Amino acid sequence: MGQPDDRDHRTTRARREKTRVKVLLLENVHAVARETFARHGFDVEVRAGSLAEPELIEALQGVDIVGIRSNTKITQAVLDAAPDLRAIGCFCIGTNQVDLAHATLRGVGVFNAPFSNTRSVVELVLGEILALARRLPEKTQRMHDGVWDKSAKGAYETRGRTLGIVGYGNIGTQLSNVAEAIGMRVAFFDTADRLAHGNARRMGSLEELLEESDVVSLHVDGRPGNAGLFGAEQFARMRPGSVFINASRGMVVDDLALREHILSGHLSGAAIDVFPVEPKAQGDLFESPLRGLDNVILTPHVGGSTEEAQEEIGTFVSTKLTAYVLTGATSLSVNFPDVAPAPREGAFRMALLHRNVPGVLAAINNTLAAAGVNIVGQSLATRGEHGYVVTDTDKPVSDETLASLRHVADAVHLEAWSDDAE
Repeated sequence: MGQPDDRDHRTTRARREKTRVKVLLLENVHAVARETFARHGFDVEVRAGSLAEPELIEALQGVDIVGIRSNTKITQAVLDAAPDLRAIGCFCIGTNQVDLAHATLRGVGVFNAPFSNTRSVVELVLGEILALARRLPEKTQRMHDGVWDKSAKGAYETRGRTLGIVGYGNIGTQLSNVAEAIGMRVAFFDTADRLAHGNARRMGSLEELLEESDVVSLHVDGRPGNAGLFGAEQFARMRPGSVFINASRGMVVDDLALREHILSGHLSGAAIDVFPVEPKAQGDLFESPLRGLDNVILTPHVGGSTEEAQEEIGTFVSTKLTAYVLTGATSLSVNFPDVAPAPREGAFRMALLHRNVPGVLAAINNTLAAAGVNIVGQSLATRGEHGYVVTDTDKPVSDETLASLRHVADAVHLEAWSDDAE
């Protein structure tokens, strides 16, 4: 079977400003997001937990914007069953819970918060490094059990020890800076070409990093190629008595292999914030082979869950979604080319997502010229296989002309706004 044709999914939404925008927020998105949408006159529904696919499809009927965190999966089936959906807000860093390719084919913009919770994750990891070095998890538990254990055995300072960072992006680099500030040496490995901060050293391979590090902390993204990145072979490569931390993605690590290396004593401790399978809602049962182990910190995916981070994420993503729905702006979109059109001065605006091939812009302009429509502003950007062009005209464009634009060769999706629409 061949690849799907963008034109099989061509859609158009026109003159939407006279229709109230409907928003569905799931998974306890911060209240500031609801306030942002309400301030623009949007209708907002809030639900505390995530939804499985059948329930999500039902809930998305008539919804323009959906806001999610990490547990809700926006699959191809969900996208195909939600014809009114215009945008998805991932109120988190990751977007692997969304079928981005199909969202693009459906003309659905996707936005996330790539920077807003960086500091919160870094502070959690730093705290875990210090706690594990002093074996605080097991000492705390023994005190609660009534056991006074004042032994220094296995407790160390972090000063002078090597932190190995796997993934040197926004979080990895900031962790690098604060780790150096408390006297740690830093090594990092990343498949991308990254500039070293401070005195951090780039390692030529993951294996080299594992063999030199006293603490290994993962900060990789959720791309499919990272699934199963860390398993028995990688744990065996780590230095005896070293510590392992994962605050990136659950599917990256083999937790059974980690358990074996903790029980054998090869690793002295671990801190895990993300898991291959996570409960859907607050209070649900959590199962993991890592439960009950000494000097292992387990946290319920709270790396970015501080009041400061969640408020910043709520503001950032809701602002991007609002701008996209009201003006067509795609700044920092995950799946659309980045266009920041000027404030609309004309009577009509159109945004066309299309295949990135020669001649599309000429076809748009020729179609408008044939209809006697004058262009007063235009912004175009391309990314990979797609282009995105926002066009302002001096008067409203007829439904007939919009239909012609929708059927321009290589068009994928058309949105249109009118100040004087009925």
